[in-house]
Amino acid sequence: MTVFNQNQIDVTAQPMFFGEDTGTARFDIYKHKIFEDLTEKQLSFFWRPEEINLTADKAQYDKLKPFEQRIFTNNLKYQSLLDSIQGRAPGLAFSSICSDVSLETWIQTWGFSETIHSRSYTHIMRNLYEDPSKEFDDIVLNPAIMKRATSISDYYDDLICAVRYYQNAMEHASTGRPVTVNAQLVDAMKKLYLCMHVVNALEAIRFYVSFACTFNFMESYGIMEGNVKIMKLIARDEQLHLKGTQYIIRQIQNGGEGELWKNIADELQEEANQIFLDVADQEKEWVDDLFAEGEPLGLNKKNMYGYVDYLTHSRMQSAGLDSPFAGQSLKHPIPFVRKFLNSELVQSAPQEVEISSYLISQIDHDIDQDIHQSFKKYF
Repeated sequence: MTVFNQNQIDVTAQPMFFGEDTGTARFDIYKHKIFEDLTEKQLSFFWRPEEINLTADKAQYDKLKPFEQRIFTNNLKYQSLLDSIQGRAPGLAFSSICSDVSLETWIQTWGFSETIHSRSYTHIMRNLYEDPSKEFDDIVLNPAIMKRATSISDYYDDLICAVRYYQNAMEHASTGRPVTVNAQLVDAMKKLYLCMHVVNALEAIRFYVSFACTFNFMESYGIMEGNVKIMKLIARDEQLHLKGTQYIIRQIQNGGEGELWKNIADELQEEANQIFLDVADQEKEWVDDLFAEGEPLGLNKKNMYGYVDYLTHSRMQSAGLDSPFAGQSLKHPIPFVRKFLNSELVQSAPQEVEISSYLISQIDHDIDQDIHQSFKKYF
């Protein structure tokens, strides 16, 4: 491996992964335009959580019932965990084996946007809780959250290990020692394909129970507007990330990356199906844990289960998988969520959505006669 490939490379002939190491970062030509489009879109979405004023949210949160506070806080902790993983794992697991410059740039941009999400949770916790460190420390002590962490990180870790074995095999082969390079490569490719499904399911389902609960505080209670604004921006980013993973998966399944990749996708179809179904089951378990002490206005276990099923069917079809709900007519059980997720309805730039924070202490109403006198020299 090298951080800069000095050979002349036809970038339009490179596979997405396990091809030549990348060289010049050039964007005048590309094989997959979608990665350029996603990067440009993500950059145009740039925002900072500090732009959102959460002063009113603090007073509203304090008036919630204990079980409602628990729902809000646990969702916040769960999302903190997910984006902690996604802020570093794509770069660690995918970048070293990426052979497409546009995809490499998208992976880096994707990871950076996830770090903004993580900073958002810190911004929220600093504003809502007297001791935010206590809330962060509790994340790894919560078994309901950590169960989901393991089901994600294991696949990333398996891929990283498989890639290391493959690279070691390549190094040994270069010294003339007998090794099974092809077997190690195929194993790494399989680990990558399954890991991509895990990431796709994360972006497709895992965030949405939390999103629905947060949006419901605005829809049913008329409160927590600042937090809702932040979650809308996060959800908008996540939809881009979902589109990227879906494209990679479909490209592999459809033979766009070659026959070997297609055969791997066919071989692992059932395992990929099960990954998605397991995620759906885990999210229903998460609903049970969230609502263990009470159900909020507007939401209950039944409609949240239905929402998970609705998403599972749609997302599995988009990922080329076999939905267990095929042939059924599933209706969106909590349709109000759509208006919060539809970023196309928002025409203003994200920096312009919340401008009140820019105005704090910018106007001085204490005007006296001396100030009026000081203006006379200009007239």
